Amino acid sequence: MARIIYAEDDELAAELVRDTLMDAGHAVGVIGDGLTALKVAKAKNPDLIILDCSMPGMGGVEVVRRIRNHHELFATPVLMLTGRSSAADERIALEAGATDYLKKPFDPDELVVVVETMLDNVQKRRETQKLPMRYV
Repeated sequence: MARIIYAEDDELAAELVRDTLMDAGHAVGVIGDGLTALKVAKAKNPDLIILDCSMPGMGGVEVVRRIRNHHELFATPVLMLTGRSSAADERIALEAGATDYLKKPFDPDELVVVVETMLDNVQKRRETQKLPMRYV
């Protein structure tokens, strides 16, 4: 079970994502604006953060930039889940530090696959870091 923060100001979208990921076995906290999401992420250090691009207070791209500059959160995977569908928007989010980008509308099964893959990659990285160094 992963601890996930989802920042989304659309209540219907938030409910769909929360229910989908909870059905997949994860704990999901929904937050309605970017600034609060950043504060909660700093306090809770979640396993994964999901951000909408357009939110009150602070947009998702700015939130991910600040996450990447935070000493405890910089390696936390961040999924941008947004209605912005242009290649330019995707590039901006990825260059800001998003780990992946998923466009709305989305297939709930695809969301689960993307989230599970991101979490698996983090776990593999942690296991690799624990391996002893070998010199040849």
